[in-house]
Amino acid sequence: MLGYYQNEEATKEAFDDGWFRTGDLGYIDKDGFLFICGREKSVIVLKNGKNVFPEELESLVNRIEGVSESMVYGKPESDGDTKICVKIVYDPEVMEEMYKTTNEAEIYEILTKKVKEVNKKMPPYKYIREVTVTTEELIKTTTAKIKRHEELAKILA
Repeated sequence: MLGYYQNEEATKEAFDDGWFRTGDLGYIDKDGFLFICGREKSVIVLKNGKNVFPEELESLVNRIEGVSESMVYGKPESDGDTKICVKIVYDPEVMEEMYKTTNEAEIYEILTKKVKEVNKKMPPYKYIREVTVTTEELIKTTTAKIKRHEELAKILA
């Protein structure tokens, strides 16, 4: 890529010493394998300086039976810290088939319990502390990527 068409400023921001900066964050393990762990724009930085990559937690939450999609986000707290939260979109048909319920309160309890099981696989600073459930799809781009900033504005409004 030579740059953005007729947008010199965006091109300057996107390149660093000839390298295209994608915004992806990752690491190389001892065997030389590259692991992508998140996006620079979506990383949640906690008060203690720890980084939480929403994509990592979302991949685990999305494995829960009945979950269609999810979005992990940071919610500012009054003490200056950030609470890790998740908005889960569930499939009512799968929930009825798997868990034999259509009751929203019961579905919330089931999914919250499943999120607690996900938390057990993570260090405590990455624990999801608040769960919201809905059947309404998340706001997406035409390429089916979640519009995090728009969805977060909707959640926090």
